[in-house]
Amino acid sequence: MANWLLKTEPSAYSFGDLQKAKRAVWDGVKNPTANANLRAMKPGDRVAVYHTGDEKAVVGLAEIISPPRADPTNAKLTVVELAAKEALARSVTLAELKTEPSFAASPLIKIGRLSVVPLDAAQYKRVLALAGARR
Repeated sequence: MANWLLKTEPSAYSFGDLQKAKRAVWDGVKNPTANANLRAMKPGDRVAVYHTGDEKAVVGLAEIISPPRADPTNAKLTVVELAAKEALARSVTLAELKTEPSFAASPLIKIGRLSVVPLDAAQYKRVLALAGARR
């Protein structure tokens, strides 16, 4: 099982929108590296959902529930389905993550505009710990 961070602009599609829908197709990702990351996803992978814009924080958890597939509107792009899990009790800001040694080499820090970021097990656990999550 792998761990991922998916970025979204909350004014376009928020974690709250995902919670209401319960599941969604994650699409619209155009960056080649982000698409390669989407193609590496598997059902059961864990996801930290990150709000961009003014928030710049991890706000919730989700799970990949489908294998990656071609975007029906553009076969060069990839989509996956995900299911909402829970909102974090406390958002974890980018500023906090930048102070964490385990994130020093992360694409989240090094490639700020990358919208699909792999997280290793230690990084995922650290996000949960900072958020006060029980997992």
